[in-house]
Parts: sequence; structure tokens; C-alpha cells
Amino acid sequence: MLTMDDIIRDGHPTLRKVAAEVAMPPSEEEKKILGSLLEYVINSQNSEIAEEYGLRPGIGLAAPQINVSKRMIAVHLTDDKGNLLSHALFNPKIISHSVEKAYLQSGEGCLSVDEAIPGYVPRYARITVKGYNMDGEEVKLRLKGVPAICFQHEIDHLNGIMFYDHIDKQDPFKPIEGAIAIER
Repeated sequence: MLTMDDIIRDGHPTLRKVAAEVAMPPSEEEKKILGSLLEYVINSQNSEIAEEYGLRPGIGLAAPQINVSKRMIAVHLTDDKGNLLSHALFNPKIISHSVEKAYLQSGEGCLSVDEAIPGYVPRYARITVKGYNMDGEEVKLRLKGVPAICFQHEIDHLNGIMFYDHIDKQDPFKPIEGAIAIER
């Protein structure tokens, strides 16, 4: 089981690397790693388990965050209609996105960043993601709102990009023209 001790922190070189594609079909070892990413986000949202193991709650985790530079992410959250989205994907890719932008009013956080970094993070309001599940089967997801933001945050990790790279350094809370403000 992964704990906060397994998560590397800001400044670690792996967080700035472009992660390698996972060859399909994935190896047993790769499936195990991907499964452990999903297990972490699920456990971190369970207050008893989180407290017992000192887990910071998260809705997504990418393999580079556990020092594995491979294109794997896990996301576990509910959308604005209360539907559970629980996905562990190999090689996720944004294949289309809206022109319209969105951002979380409260800003974004990251399990690899210990301090709060205030500011708006502009993201696409709607995206379509393609990736492969645990069995190597293709999955296509159309996302909006918090799930779209979460997937973009995790896919950024696969490209060596941190959420705060998107924040306007001069004016962190500068209004994002025409963007949807999302409350979480």
C-alpha cells in the first residue's frame, strides 16, 4: 500500500521529466503500480484509513509522483451529478478540448506540493481523454468540470508540468477571460 512516504515532493527531478509510454499489453509490474495509484486515492478519501496511515486526501495521482516515470494515472472522484469516476489509465492523452477555459475558484493542490500555492490555474472546460485500462482495453472519456480539471492536472504530471506553472506569476488571481469558475 502506498503512503505519503512513497510520494516524491516538489523539486525532485522525476517530477520535471516527460514520462515514457507504457507498451501494450502492460506488464504485471505495471498493472501492480497502476493499481496501487488507484488504491492510494481511494484510501486517501476514506477518513479512517487516511488518519491511520497519515494519508493526505487526493482525487488523482500520477506514476511520476511515486518516482516511476511512466505514463500512468489514477483518478477517483464524483462529477457534478454525483456519478463516481474511478479510472486507472495507461498512456492517457487529451485527444480534443474546448476553446472555453475553466478554473477552480479555490485553486489547485497537489500531493507532491506540501505548501498551498494560491492562484487560478487555467484549464480547458471540456476534454476528451483516450487511454487504456488495466486490461489494456481502450477507454474514451468525455469530461467537464472538476473531472476535466483533475485529468488535465494528472496528465500534466506525465509531461513534467506542475499546476503552479499555469498560474500568472504577476497576478495569481487575475480573472481568466470568459472562463467558468468552478467551486469544489
